[in-house]
Amino acid sequence: MAGTSLRIDKLLWHLRLSKSRSLAQALIGEGHVRLNGNRVEKPSVEVKVGDTITMPRGQGAVAIRLLSIPQRRGPAPEAQACYTEI
Repeated sequence: MAGTSLRIDKLLWHLRLSKSRSLAQALIGEGHVRLNGNRVEKPSVEVKVGDTITMPRGQGAVAIRLLSIPQRRGPAPEAQACYTEI
């Protein structure tokens, strides 16, 4: 299983789309995050390569397609290489 999927709260933190896992969990708990068009209800939902995630950013929203699963929360360029905005 290592490297093929990751919890969505941890993924948002690794990709630097959330400043912390607890903030990612709060966004998910409030119903603001969608995975492949469906509302995510639990932070423990697993995501995999090819999934589409939509979430609020600033005054709008951002939609990304996951290209690879990050192994750690590294520098921003490393995180940005794992997804593409759509």
